[in-house]
Amino acid sequence: MESQRNTPHLTHIAEPPGVAPGTGYTQVVSAAGRLVAVSGQVAFDEERRLVGEGDPKAQARQVFENLRRCLAAAGADFSHVVKLTYFVTDIGHLPAVREARNEAIGSLPLPASSAVQVSALFLPEVLMEIEALAVVPE
Repeated sequence: MESQRNTPHLTHIAEPPGVAPGTGYTQVVSAAGRLVAVSGQVAFDEERRLVGEGDPKAQARQVFENLRRCLAAAGADFSHVVKLTYFVTDIGHLPAVREARNEAIGSLPLPASSAVQVSALFLPEVLMEIEALAVVPE
């Protein structure tokens, strides 16, 4: 595995010396530019209707579509994302989240990430909430 990948404003360090390599994320991402913070997104459509009730894959896809739209509103895209934080009501939903993430991000270097299982989100039907930090070059 390549331990470091660079783009003009991002440096991805997958395996820092002395740290076990991660699976499905990059250990460290450093960046220079304009910070874009995207609040946690859930699987609501533009009418605030839940997409995919009971279906983690459908919810994850909608969440990543919402993240894409939020990033675009700030002049960013997934290539600028340095950190994703996943809040899931069941850690067993992570494969669906990763599948949706891979569909959204494609072959880009993976951002740093954290996954947290929570006892509940603001509605019982909401299975996940995902937030993003991005850095856009000046």
